[in-house]
Amino acid sequence: MPAASSPASKTAVRSSNVPYIVKSSSIHGRGVFARRAIAPGDAIIEYTGERISWDEANRRRDDNDPLNLTYFFTLNDGRVIDGGVNGNEARYINHSCEPNCEAIEYEDGSVWIHALYGIARGDELSYDYTLVYEGRHTPAIKRAFACHCGAPTCSGSMLMKKNSARYRANIRLMQG
Repeated sequence: MPAASSPASKTAVRSSNVPYIVKSSSIHGRGVFARRAIAPGDAIIEYTGERISWDEANRRRDDNDPLNLTYFFTLNDGRVIDGGVNGNEARYINHSCEPNCEAIEYEDGSVWIHALYGIARGDELSYDYTLVYEGRHTPAIKRAFACHCGAPTCSGSMLMKKNSARYRANIRLMQG
């Protein structure tokens, strides 16, 4: 986690200078696109929403609609940002197996989406969701979390593989 203060401490960006726009996406539903060229490392948008416990996130989970989990952003302290409640446009950034952005959590608990490399005007912004789904990865769940990023290295899923070290580490984080 970066030791520096989060971009939130910088001067607010005027709406005319916002580097992104939300519109229809070929990946999934809505997407966030570069309104102008974005430089490598630039902070693009903060991921906002209601901060809740994992217990509350589990209560809100809809087993009939597992995709509502895609608005949940797990924090290092074990809480979750529910981007579906008081969230902003960051919740529309789609998953990609070859992302052009990354999410960085700062010491103050804010989460910002940063450009991994230069992004051209009109390109869709994306990051790797690293989704953890503890239930059985049934064919229906696999279809619900199918990845449509179109990257040459696309894994076909937004879910982390259960046998990966990263998955196990995320489970430990969620369990406190």
